[in-house]
Amino acid sequence: MFREKIKVLDCTIRDGGLMNNHNFDFRFVREVYKAISKAGVDYIEIGYKNSKDLFSPKEYGLWKFCEDEDIRKVTDGIESKTKISVMVDIGRVNIEDVKPANESPVSMIRVATYVKDIDKAIFMVNHFADKGYETTINIMAISRDQGIELDEALRQIEGESKVNVVYIVDSFGNLYQETTEILVKRFKTILKTREIGFHGHNNQQLAFSNTIEAIIHNTNYLDATIYGIGRAAGNCPLELLIGFLKNPKFDLRPILDVISQEFIPISNKIEWGYVIPYAIAGMMNEHPKAAMALRNSDKKGNYREFYESILNTGLE
Repeated sequence: MFREKIKVLDCTIRDGGLMNNHNFDFRFVREVYKAISKAGVDYIEIGYKNSKDLFSPKEYGLWKFCEDEDIRKVTDGIESKTKISVMVDIGRVNIEDVKPANESPVSMIRVATYVKDIDKAIFMVNHFADKGYETTINIMAISRDQGIELDEALRQIEGESKVNVVYIVDSFGNLYQETTEILVKRFKTILKTREIGFHGHNNQQLAFSNTIEAIIHNTNYLDATIYGIGRAAGNCPLELLIGFLKNPKFDLRPILDVISQEFIPISNKIEWGYVIPYAIAGMMNEHPKAAMALRNSDKKGNYREFYESILNTGLE
């Protein structure tokens, strides 16, 4: 599947950091950046831009905050055409603290939002666009938010925002290919002047197939992570996506090297991927936070009890 317009964004450090409070050391992040750069991937999302008034640096690692000087320590001296991205959550960042793009190593800022907060997301992306950044709006938990409010939010984005890309985010790993197709077509019908992106989670082992489905229907911005690392069940594996795209600008070999050298060892310390409680959460269209809590408890293997707890009472 070759299409020149397609852009790949690697969110290994940002999404993987959700499994270790963003405590990746400089060496590891630098090795990932080197591999992504050599592979020709378009963007690397290195973490979040959060307020230190809300999140303690004693509890979280550097990539929860993504200070410009820390990003430069990772990137300095490495020849790269890969652009740097960071993510912001509504209400968790002081937007005035974000420097203009011409003073920062960051090229893109992605705003994560729910449908109900779309007006706040538009305000933020317009602010960042005025500072010179590429921007995206990532609509989270899309599997739970497909009512008429979604159409209203998309019309508002189309009419009022300066955003470049709007992402369909399968936060709970609940989507199937048919639903992915419907959502992409729905987004494209309303967002006539924006690019569409897709970010899949792998709770039901469908992140890659759903990404392919999104590509088939002309989604041009695609998220993935090395070896599928990410929150809970993880994400679409970057190595599979690069193999599928058949684009000569991408080189799979540096990704294979960094998997062997860095990700196989780290997988013994951080759990992600196909785990039954994460699969159950995806089936039931639930946030994986309860499944993650279970995996950190002395009942980590009690799958049936976990399933029945959701089946009988649901999760908040």
